[in-house]
Amino acid sequence: MTSDHDDGYVLALDVGGTGLKGALIGPDRRHVRYQERRPTPRAAGPDAVVEGVLGFAHELYETGRDRYGAPPLAAGVIFPGIVDEERGTAVYAANLGWRDVPLRRLLSERLHGTDVRVGHDVRAGGLAEARLGAGARATGGRFFFVSLGTGIACAISTGDGRMETGAHGGAGELGHIVVRPGGEKCGCGQHGCLETLASAAAVTRAWAVAGGDPTATAADAARAVDAGDPAALAVWDTAVDALADGLLTGISLLDPELVIIGGGLGEAGETLLTPLRAALTRKATFQRLPDLVPAALGDAAGSLGAGLLAWDAVTAAGAGALPHAPKGRSHDRH
Repeated sequence: MTSDHDDGYVLALDVGGTGLKGALIGPDRRHVRYQERRPTPRAAGPDAVVEGVLGFAHELYETGRDRYGAPPLAAGVIFPGIVDEERGTAVYAANLGWRDVPLRRLLSERLHGTDVRVGHDVRAGGLAEARLGAGARATGGRFFFVSLGTGIACAISTGDGRMETGAHGGAGELGHIVVRPGGEKCGCGQHGCLETLASAAAVTRAWAVAGGDPTATAADAARAVDAGDPAALAVWDTAVDALADGLLTGISLLDPELVIIGGGLGEAGETLLTPLRAALTRKATFQRLPDLVPAALGDAAGSLGAGLLAWDAVTAAGAGALPHAPKGRSHDRH
């Protein structure tokens, strides 16, 4: 009888603005054999972030080789920003300070020639929800996976197992729909973007002011909402109202069967989803509203999605496909 170790494993790395999440994932695509986290050394500058990513990936590589007697079959790494998947380059990532970083080449060199695939963090999370999580509830396969984190981005499932990239890789920029013209300036340069009001970071800022606690978080705001705090309810209502406007625009354009809410703010569960459903119902006119559900994979979605990119590379290599990443760029500013 063979163990699942005989079937190999892949290395998955989710690079975020505040933290790095690493995992070794088995052949069933959902079995995380080992996981570890590190802070992102963003304060030390973009070069330090690159070196931190490379060093952490090498640690994971060595851990896997020590534990299982063999290196990973492939590696998947995901991050926010503009991602040139064909070249394996981090074109631009505002939160990481990156411009034109040849991440796939650097990682492959550090990992002794391992095949490395790169991707966009939210689209990878959407891919994981499609194959392993809540996306199974969309019988036609058409859904949005909306991540409410430092910013807001949306993975758009096309119904054929893919996440839409758009003609130039810019599909899914839900956070940069202007919902309050003339409002707060966004990092993208516009004013009143959705993510200035309804991201986890925006709720954190608003509640820190309203609650008088500069260390407060969006999770603290959600707990205060559950407790009936009037100031927290006002902050929450502002975020929910803006989020409903942004989602309704996307629903009007693409008519999804399902909207999956994830990211840090999505961890609030029904504290967020119940008033959001009510707001959408109140605002909708002709639109047929999709089901609104929480993400099933939670914090693990990104790592599992990175693992899927790596396992897809293994499958493609086994089928004799050319060893290059799929074409396309992806873009967001969260």
